[in-house]
Amino acid sequence: MENREELESMLPFLPVLLRSSSLFWPPAAVEALKALARGPDHSKVDSGEVLFLAISDIRLSLNLAADPLASAAAHGYALFFDDLITRADAAKFFEEVLPALAKLLLRFPSLLETHYKNVGGVIDYGGRNGVKTFLRLLESQERGIVFLSQELIGALLACSFFCLFPITNRGAKHLPQINFDQLFASLYEIYNEKQEHKLMCIIHYFERICSCTPMGYVSFERKVLPLEHNSVGISYPKASFWRKSVTPLCPFEVYNSGLIEDQTNEALEVDFANKYIGGGALNRGCVQEEIRFMINPELIAGMLFLPSMADNEAIEIVGAERFSNYIGYASSFRFCGDYVDKRDVDYLGRRKTRIIAIDALITPGWRQYGHECLLRYEDLKEEVHESPPAPEQIMSDITGSFEENGSWSQVGIATGNWGCGAFGGDPEVKAVIQWLAASQALRPFIFYYTFSVEALQTLYQVTRWISSQRWTVGELWNMLAEYSTQRLKGKIEVGFFSWLLPSLAAHDSVILDRPRVT
Repeated sequence: MENREELESMLPFLPVLLRSSSLFWPPAAVEALKALARGPDHSKVDSGEVLFLAISDIRLSLNLAADPLASAAAHGYALFFDDLITRADAAKFFEEVLPALAKLLLRFPSLLETHYKNVGGVIDYGGRNGVKTFLRLLESQERGIVFLSQELIGALLACSFFCLFPITNRGAKHLPQINFDQLFASLYEIYNEKQEHKLMCIIHYFERICSCTPMGYVSFERKVLPLEHNSVGISYPKASFWRKSVTPLCPFEVYNSGLIEDQTNEALEVDFANKYIGGGALNRGCVQEEIRFMINPELIAGMLFLPSMADNEAIEIVGAERFSNYIGYASSFRFCGDYVDKRDVDYLGRRKTRIIAIDALITPGWRQYGHECLLRYEDLKEEVHESPPAPEQIMSDITGSFEENGSWSQVGIATGNWGCGAFGGDPEVKAVIQWLAASQALRPFIFYYTFSVEALQTLYQVTRWISSQRWTVGELWNMLAEYSTQRLKGKIEVGFFSWLLPSLAAHDSVILDRPRVT
C-alpha cells in the first residue's frame, strides 16, 4: 500500500489490523458485524442492554480487554435506548440505523485503504505545493492538514459509538478521549436532561448518514505561529510591535442576539475551545464548544488524531456539516430536530463552514491583567527567548486560512465571549484582545455575539466611539496595556469600558447614546 509510513503511524490508534498491504477486521469481529447488519431478527440485538453486550463481544475480538470502558457505560446504553427514547425511535434505531452502521463498519477497512491510496494524498493547497493530507497524528508544533471524506468520518464515529478505538497510547500522545463510553456512562451516573439531548444529536446524525451518505470532505488543520523568528512567514511579535502598530482596526459589529453558527457571511467561526479539542463533548460538558460538536458531529473525528494545543497553536476545521437544531445552553440544552445545511461547497468539496478552535487561559484571575498573560507569554517563557508572543491565542491565525486563490483575506471573524464562562476571563478585555488580533491579521470584520452578557452592555457604544476616532491597533493596545497595569496594581477596580468611558463621554455623547445593534 502506498503511504504505508503514514498509515503505520496511525495503526496504534485504530481498531483494524494490517497484513501485507491490506487492512482488515479479525474474523470474529467480521462475523459479529455481519450479524448486526442483518438486523435484530438475526442478531437479537433489540435493546440497549443487549447492544452493550454485542459491543463487548466485538471489543474482545479486538483484544481491547486492557482498555476498560467506563464502569457505568452498560447502564448508560440501557438507560438511553430502553427507557429514555420512545419505543418507535428505539425500533427505528435497532431495525434500520444499527444494521446500517454495522455495514459501514464492515466497509471501514476498504474506506481507509481508499483514503491512503487515492483520497489522502499530496496536493497543491493554499499556494503551497506537495501538501500532505493523509490521516495521521498532527503532533504539537507540527503545522499540517488532514482531509477526510464525510463517509470515512461516519465510519470513524461508528467506531466511537461501538467503543472500538484502543486508548492505551492516547494519554502519552496528549490525545482527548474518542470512544463514547463516558458519554453514555455520565448519562447514568448523574442524570441530566442535557446529556440525553446530546446523545439525541449523535443518534440523529447516524440516522441521517445511514439514510443518505454525505459525499463531501472535511479538513482539519493544525496552525502554528512559530516561536522563533524566521525569514519566512510570521513569528510571535514583541510587545513593542503592538505599541507601534499602525494597522487600522477592522469594522466591529455587535449582536446582542443570535448565534455564531447562524452567521451567513462565511466568516471564521470561533470555537471557545479547551486545549484538548472537543473539551467535554464526550463527557458532561455542554457549553459553546461541546454544543457545536453535537450539532456538527463530524468535528468529533478530529479528537482521534489532534493532540492538545500549545499556546501558539490553533486548529481550523473546514467543511463540517450541521445536522441538528437546538435550543438552550448548558443545563437547558435541548435537541430540536433536523437541520438541513445549505452552505455552499468550495473547490475541494468542503462546505464553507470554517471553525477555528482557540483555547483561552483557564481561571486566570488577576493574572490576566499582566502583560505576559495579555501576550500569552507566561507559558512560553522557557521557549521563546527573544520573541514574545502576540495577544492571546487568536493570533495563531494571523497567517490566514488556506483558501482558494488567497480568498482568506476576505474572511472575517464571528466570535463572542471566548474564555469568559467557565474559564473566568474578563469579557471586556477578551473582546478587545480579539479585535486587536483580528485587525492585525487583516481580517475584514468581526461579528461579536454578546449572548446578552451584562458585562458587555456598553460594547456597542465603546467600539463605535473607538471606530469613529480611527484608532490604530497600536493606539488601542496602548490603552489596554495602561488599563491592565493600573488594574494589576490595584489602582482601579472598574472594568476596561468604565475606565475608558468617562474620557469618551465628553467627546461624543451622541454616539454613546445610540442603541446597540441587535
